[in-house]
Parts: sequence; structure tokens; C-alpha cells
Amino acid sequence: MPHCLNCESYVSETYVRVFAPDDYDSVRVCPHCEDKLRDGAGVREARAPRQQ
Repeated sequence: MPHCLNCESYVSETYVRVFAPDDYDSVRVCPHCEDKLRDGAGVREARAPRQQ
């Protein structure tokens, strides 16, 4: 079962296929992460809290 490497939340296999780098089985950050964001090919700390 794929999961986020940052917050351990479940992510779908489709989400991993779209947002993970090639050859990764999980994503480095997901929509549930409040402290990190995808930034191009990398991951960065969030500059402000996310609005929900």
C-alpha cells in the first residue's frame, strides 16, 4: 500500500504514478502534509500554514 514518506498518510497508486519521481513506490509529500510542499522536482518547507 503506497503512503507518504513525510506524514505516513495513505495515497493511491495513481497519485504515486503521477507525483512521485520515476522508480519511487511512495511520494515524498502529499496533500495531507501541512509542513511541506512539492516545489518542481523537489520538496520544501511550507512558508505559511495551509488553508483548509
